Amino acid sequence: MKVISKLKDLRIAPRKVRLIADLIRRKKAEEAQTILAFTIKRGSRPLLKLLKTALADAKNNFQLDAANLYISKITVDEGPILKRWRPRSRGMAYPIKKRTSQITLILEEIETGRKIKEIKEKAREEKSQSPEKKDRSKIKHKPELEIIKPKTIRGLKRVFRRKSV
Repeated sequence: MKVISKLKDLRIAPRKVRLIADLIRRKKAEEAQTILAFTIKRGSRPLLKLLKTALADAKNNFQLDAANLYISKITVDEGPILKRWRPRSRGMAYPIKKRTSQITLILEEIETGRKIKEIKEKAREEKSQSPEKKDRSKIKHKPELEIIKPKTIRGLKRVFRRKSV
């Protein structure tokens, strides 16, 4: 059973919130709560609040146990941009973009007999099967270039190519 919870128009740039979302992706709900509680970033508090809301929805609406839930998917998308202007020299105006985020959190129940490691492996396989990414095992690496050591003349190392020392 999937429990979906959304947060719209959060006044933090999505780039900053994604850093925190990456910390809790595919973790147990209780473990994610402790991670968010001790993360020193501005976006961790709204994410913690969203996670608690999703857990409350799972408990009250679907009668699911919080200990048996994990974060299967969390996406941080860009919301509407507030455009402001700052005065600059010679009568010019400088644009300021105040970005907003829209967060979607999906909780799923851990199936009996399956562990989170198996779920992570499945997610990795899905990523590797996408046609956009190339198989890294097929890429041949170029041999590394030999490092040329500088010559020593009269106790000094010759670093540059010019003839005078």
